[in-house]
Amino acid sequence: MSDQQGFTVWFTGLSGSGKSTIAEMLYHELRARGLKTEILDGDVVRQNLSKGLGFSKEDRDTNIRRIGFVAEMLTRNGVATICCPISPYKAIRDEVRSKIGAFVEVYVYATVDEIAEHRDPKGLYAKALAGEITGFTGVDDPYEEPEDPELRVDTLVETPEESLRNVLQTLAKLGYIDDAAPLVEGDRLHSGLTDLRLTDSGHVAKEA
Repeated sequence: MSDQQGFTVWFTGLSGSGKSTIAEMLYHELRARGLKTEILDGDVVRQNLSKGLGFSKEDRDTNIRRIGFVAEMLTRNGVATICCPISPYKAIRDEVRSKIGAFVEVYVYATVDEIAEHRDPKGLYAKALAGEITGFTGVDDPYEEPEDPELRVDTLVETPEESLRNVLQTLAKLGYIDDAAPLVEGDRLHSGLTDLRLTDSGHVAKEA
């Protein structure tokens, strides 16, 4: 589809809030609609494009600017681009929004308590809350909530499927897709573009 309109869906939220899960599901939905689609996952980008950067505010901003730069190029060339870094600082998110233009901010909400208790397989939140890790977003480093995102999904009460439907409805309302009805059913093959766990069959592993 050579005349495809590019746009960026920018998921922001705490680590463990569900950004990559919803992004992976959205990727398959957009591909099912025949759209050229890419994912820029925060952890994957840090292993490649931003390798060597730390977690100071300056390094975090540099990481987001790099993701934003690639997203702007992809969007300008007609690609549906999905970004899912934590991106904790409002000013840099707004900077990236202004450069990309066709920008849909999705705030993936979850609390530190919920993530630490139920979604912390590596024990990072537990270590941060115990003071064993410093500079951890949401614990001793700030996360600035979006003030006026295009969409806020609450993963404390919504299933991933419900959050996905809300994203699709928002994209349809904004004119980026024609139909908000989900097209993909059942297990999804892993895109290879996020850090979600992979099953032996190559599908996205379901989290407990």
